[in-house]
Amino acid sequence: MYVVDPSRIRHVTIVAGRIAAMSGYIDPSTHLNLDYPYHRVTTCVIAERFEIGARVKFNNNGLLFASVDRSAYQHHGPVDTTQRMLDMHDAVKRMREARVSRRG
Repeated sequence: MYVVDPSRIRHVTIVAGRIAAMSGYIDPSTHLNLDYPYHRVTTCVIAERFEIGARVKFNNNGLLFASVDRSAYQHHGPVDTTQRMLDMHDAVKRMREARVSRRG
């Protein structure tokens, strides 16, 4: 089994056989990047639906997985994860400050 559209993969939290939380879509420049092997996605858990509360699939060995086809990976160049972390921190700070200013 293969993932149909790897650009639509999301990180999820599974609790008691169901999707309990779900993030936004993965970033292809890190998860599907031949130049950045440290965070590459290779397999995904299969669920009945792609939504919170959906049951995940199991087989006799545990969770059922689908593989990401090799053709999904491309060269996106090196990734500066330190700068990305700083940018994310700054964005979260701005969002929090905007929320506080709207309340007050």
